[in-house]
Amino acid sequence: MTTDKMTEPAESRSHRTLVTDQFGPQAAAYVASAVHAAGADLKQIADIAAHHRPARALDLGCGGGHVSFALAPYAGQVLAYDLSAEMLAAVLAEGTRRGLGNIMAQQGSVDSLPFANASFDLVASRFSAHHWHDLDRALAEARRVLAPGGIAVLADVTSRGGPLVDTFLQALELLRDPSHVRNRSAEEWQAALTGAGFRPEAPIFARLRLDHPSWLARMNVPPVMAAAIAALQQAAPAEVARHLEIEAGGHFTLDTLVIVARPG
Repeated sequence: MTTDKMTEPAESRSHRTLVTDQFGPQAAAYVASAVHAAGADLKQIADIAAHHRPARALDLGCGGGHVSFALAPYAGQVLAYDLSAEMLAAVLAEGTRRGLGNIMAQQGSVDSLPFANASFDLVASRFSAHHWHDLDRALAEARRVLAPGGIAVLADVTSRGGPLVDTFLQALELLRDPSHVRNRSAEEWQAALTGAGFRPEAPIFARLRLDHPSWLARMNVPPVMAAAIAALQQAAPAEVARHLEIEAGGHFTLDTLVIVARPG
């Protein structure tokens, strides 16, 4: 018998369980996602790996595995790490299909990494951190497992445009995905990385247009939530509509950033 998780009491699920419940069933969709499979940020991660040639690389919150696939040609070994066993199985299957035999997988939480200090020469994460329950702790763990002379690359959706835009963006994200925590600003990222013992470089910003139907379908958004998203977009003030470039049909555009950081 299946259970409608939307009807379960809130106290019955931790945030970690909510994340796995949201993403596990959608593993194949994220492996196949055109938005996740391309982009200047993904090329930048690959270029960094090509330059540094890490013996061991860690893909934190690997999702559909696109960072792992980008790192694999330039690394001795890539470890895809995620909360979702379904995601990891999909990544390994796709890696095998692509002939990438150096991708390994391990299940776990980013805020408690089961690895020894200085285990990896490169740590990367892309479009995952906005789901992390405790960013400071996760970054401290990433710093702990990064070897001296190693490099970290963090890419994510970011919050720009001021408090009004920020409020609408977080609301749209949460209606689509209740495991969403926060799209953080560049200032928040810089402070968190510095606090974790990194020396972050200046962020590189970009814009990412989202196709509305596929954005909803990847998360299998219930009709009631899809209707709420549409209503919120229609109610958006002009300043928000301009910044997010909300289009007919619900397509809109996000800000993203990439930050390179080294051990402090």
